[in-house]
Amino acid sequence: MTERAMQEPTLLLLTALADAPRHGYALIQEVAAISDGRVKMRTGTLYGALDRLLQQGLIEVAAEEVVDGRARRTYALTDGGREVLAAEAERLRAVAEEAQRRLSVSVSVVRPRVRGAFA
Repeated sequence: MTERAMQEPTLLLLTALADAPRHGYALIQEVAAISDGRVKMRTGTLYGALDRLLQQGLIEVAAEEVVDGRARRTYALTDGGREVLAAEAERLRAVAEEAQRRLSVSVSVVRPRVRGAFA
């Protein structure tokens, strides 16, 4: 991966695969659960992202089966995908920690008084 921040759909998909392999519909459900319902991934977006992650070597097809006459692929995180996810989680943790630090700093802002203005 590049030094660029990871896009949210990628982060959510890799996170969804971090604890167990999953097939497409299960990934859609996991992404919704992880994002507390804020992100509802559509099928076209999901499979486009999965194809890209496969090409990048971040995920792999763990199993393929036919269910009700339709092919079902189960995807898993690769070691490389796990490393990329861990690095992004650390980056986000550091940014969130710095944001919290800055929010907790007590800053007294001195506002100049303008003569004659609502004094």
